[in-house]
Amino acid sequence: MAERDSGIWVPPGSATGKPPAEPPPAERQEPAPDELLEQLRRLRVGDLLLSTMSTLAQLAYAKLEQESRDLGDVRLAIEGLRSLTPVLEGTVPEDVLRSYRQVVANLQVAYADVVSAAQQPPETDAAG
Repeated sequence: MAERDSGIWVPPGSATGKPPAEPPPAERQEPAPDELLEQLRRLRVGDLLLSTMSTLAQLAYAKLEQESRDLGDVRLAIEGLRSLTPVLEGTVPEDVLRSYRQVVANLQVAYADVVSAAQQPPETDAAG
């Protein structure tokens, strides 16, 4: 089956019918010091603490996974979440704090499950 000739020469090995690749985006320039200062002035500490708590929770769950298990880090993340939650009382909505308290409880249960499973002797086959 012959290709339909569009009358446009295409170099050998080139894909036909595909748009040309987009040029790379212009390099990002570093913000000026006064722009950074303005961004810091607008930043709310409560928002930064919530972001930190979210990161701690995600990291704790990741550290519970078998491939990346680090129970010391999980415990540290749980304690960090527990200590930051009361600091935010009265500055963020109660439902947000309730969600983080639930995350802490879930992490504590998951941590206890992993520790308990590690202390259990491996099951042996009774027929052997």
